[in-house]
Amino acid sequence: MNAESALVLMYHRVGEARNAREARYAIGASRFADHMRALRSAGFHAVQAAALLEWLQGDAPLPSRSFVLTFDDGFSGVKEHALPVLQQLGWPFTVFLVSSLIGQRDLWTRSANPDGVTYPLLSAAEILEMQRAGVSFQSHTRSHASLPNLDDEQLATELAGSRAELQALLGTQVDLLAYPFGHVDERVAGAAKHAGYRAAFSTQPGFNRRDVDPLRIRRLDIYGTDTATQLLRKVKLGTNDGSVSNLARYYWQRTKRRLQATA
Repeated sequence: MNAESALVLMYHRVGEARNAREARYAIGASRFADHMRALRSAGFHAVQAAALLEWLQGDAPLPSRSFVLTFDDGFSGVKEHALPVLQQLGWPFTVFLVSSLIGQRDLWTRSANPDGVTYPLLSAAEILEMQRAGVSFQSHTRSHASLPNLDDEQLATELAGSRAELQALLGTQVDLLAYPFGHVDERVAGAAKHAGYRAAFSTQPGFNRRDVDPLRIRRLDIYGTDTATQLLRKVKLGTNDGSVSNLARYYWQRTKRRLQATA
């Protein structure tokens, strides 16, 4: 059966969290493995981001219960902890890289992190090794700036500059973008298209249907605090709220609509 809608899951760092703020963006290695096993047991399977684009353009069907798996920022823990799990499952995934910080650390988080801690990002050698293993790498801009706050020249540098740097490193086309912090407006989306990106990923939750704006593809934000059961609720509802109460509201609304239809 072919899909009528498609999901994109968004993770960040795979590794232990030091504080409550990090717990939203960092998922422990064992919990990440639990997430992937839960998805597989529920009949889901990952597909390439390119397959999603082909489906959006009407060029190819997308199997039901398929999803696109993405990692923002390019933390080294993705190679250490996520890659072995995903290779075992045979699942593809995409990593969005901050091109001017490859091999460095997530400097944009330092002031926001209560502990002032930063974490290592993938090196060029690690990226090329993962690329040979089938991992797709795409753009998360040059410096992880909030794009709507930039002037036109700075915006072009962040978008076109990152694309050029990554294409030089990878030797392949870089067609996809993830907006840092999910910050996007009409000017930013237009600049992304002008810079040559075919599609861009937001942080707006929800299912993607064929009429979605390809420069504002929706993603579910998966937290490090999410249990496997909460993840499956998010996937079922197409929401960032994986709570039992939200699931109950969903079923109550369905029941109410059925009762109203038969009244």
